[in-house]
Formats: sequence, C-alpha cells, structure tokens
Amino acid sequence: MASDLKRAAATATELAALTGHTVDHDSALRETYAGEWQGLTHEEIVGRYGEQYAAWKRGEPVRRGGGELETEVADRAAPVVLRHADKLPVDGTLVVVSHGGTIRTTIGRLLGLEAEHWESLGGLSNCCWSVLGEGARGWRLMEHNAGTLPEPVLGDDD
Repeated sequence: MASDLKRAAATATELAALTGHTVDHDSALRETYAGEWQGLTHEEIVGRYGEQYAAWKRGEPVRRGGGELETEVADRAAPVVLRHADKLPVDGTLVVVSHGGTIRTTIGRLLGLEAEHWESLGGLSNCCWSVLGEGARGWRLMEHNAGTLPEPVLGDDD
C-alpha cells in the first residue's frame, strides 16, 4: 500500500512491477500537511516563521504553517497500517510506501512512544526503509533508515 502522492506512488508502482503485487493507494498515508510552510526552503521557513519553527524543534506540538500536528498524521496513518497488517497471513509482509514524516510518526505511534519522543527515531532518507516486526510485547523496530535487508540479531527475543 502507498500514499497517493506522486513520488511514493511511483516508488510503489516500481516495487509492484518487480514483485508482481498490486498497490492500494491511500490518501491517509500522505506526508504531513505543513500549511504555509509547504514548498518553502529551510531558510525561508526560519526567516518567516522563526518562533514557530523553534517551538517545533523544541518538541512542542505545532501546526507548522497552520497545517497538521504530528499526532494528527499518526491518527490518520497508523490505523491504515494496522488494518492492513491485521489481514496478513502468518509470516506475511506488508510494505508501506509513504513519506519520512508520516513514516516516523506512524512508527512512533505503533511502538507506543509518546509524541515528544518521535523525533528521536531520526529521519528517513529517500529510498530507505524501516522494518517493524512482532516482538514479545508488541511492535518492535528492527531496522530504521536501512538500505540493506535486515539480518538476524544474536540473542533476539522472539
């Protein structure tokens, strides 16, 4: 499944062509809407919205440019992921193609982290991925911002 925005949808289409699977597009997987910040460079945002930017970087809940809160992004994206994950066969794999902010907030929500700690997950580079799996006590982050396939961890608790 994938965001319906152009870059994520194109990435999902390429992956589907390689695997023979189909792609379900869902607008709930779109990137965070940043209101008046949309399309601005970092320098422009800091110059025009310096205090709002500083508050956001401190971890305060901020509607960047009048857009969405990070918790609202997780509110719309995490249920979609959970709904699809619940339909997986045993040992099935769900691939979600989305955007860095949406992925980070969704992972944070699935892991049960408080919103102020989601930033600690770090960013996600283009064409990299994160791997979540089932742990003994719920979702578990197995790899983040990865560019190679995961390898088993010695002493893993599964």
